[in-house]
Amino acid sequence: MRKLVEGVVVALVLVGALVKPAQAQSTKPKMMFGDIDHRPGGYAKDPHVVWFKNRYLLYYSVPVSKDSTGADRWGIGVAESRDLTTWQKLAEIAPAADYERKGLCAPGALVRDGKVNLFYQTYGNGRNDAICHAVSTDGVHFDRNPTNPIFKPVLSDWSCGRAIDAEVILFKDRYFLYFATRDPAFKIQQLGVAAAPATTNFDRKDWTLLSTDGPILKPELPWEGECIEGASVIQRGNELVMFYAGAYNNWPQQIGVASSKDGLHWERTQTEPFLHNGAPGSWNSSESGHPHIFTAPTGKTYLFYQGNNDKGKTWFLSNQEVKWKKSNPELSN
Repeated sequence: MRKLVEGVVVALVLVGALVKPAQAQSTKPKMMFGDIDHRPGGYAKDPHVVWFKNRYLLYYSVPVSKDSTGADRWGIGVAESRDLTTWQKLAEIAPAADYERKGLCAPGALVRDGKVNLFYQTYGNGRNDAICHAVSTDGVHFDRNPTNPIFKPVLSDWSCGRAIDAEVILFKDRYFLYFATRDPAFKIQQLGVAAAPATTNFDRKDWTLLSTDGPILKPELPWEGECIEGASVIQRGNELVMFYAGAYNNWPQQIGVASSKDGLHWERTQTEPFLHNGAPGSWNSSESGHPHIFTAPTGKTYLFYQGNNDKGKTWFLSNQEVKWKKSNPELSN
């Protein structure tokens, strides 16, 4: 297996220190994290958090270099925390394998048998972007799955064959892999799902596409624009609850909620966003997007998400506690 991280990068990362004047007001959240190694203003997207070896690990997308045209080449940052508020960067996962040479990003992770399993997408390949997998015993240094990429859907009347934004969860003795894909015209972003046995090593041969007849969720509400992506799923009782991103970046992107009893058939639980973008002048006025719902060892749940107020010149990550009435989420005041 190819090593996913060859060295450790140590850097102090902001928790509000680099907030712009327009953001420094009462609406500034307790947690506000942006990677400053490559963009001094702060830049981090697509959060995913796990509790592993007595600390929280945050995986996120970050531009780590430029290609020959000057375009960003994406990688994955790794940071740790003891309190879900203050984060210190530990490392970067940069493109290395041939299939990810143009970039990798949008991490999703789960802990199984004392190891972190990381799911991520290739980037910059258009219709050919696909989901990959790697595993780690320390949460920082990863070995790639030799069968990578492990999943992408076939070209069909509803999917162009691309797969991004992986989210993997064990439910009813199967692992469900939720992903975003475009329609054949490459215009509409929507969600699909595949499954693998509970005994899987997450290899390519184990995944079966379940959403063969069409997307499990597609944009239909006005605020969702032409995009639903970034699914994050949690089990509540005997059903799954999904937090998803509606609309493309900065349209603004906002966060919605849906639920399912079988992992395949989904219904929205409300027609308005669960989490809106911020008011003009606030830190997230351009969007509140790409959610991750996380359950801490205390049993409390937190919604992580990305935001900015300058149409993507900077990006920050934050979280809010989520309360529950059975399977219905509410933002904590």
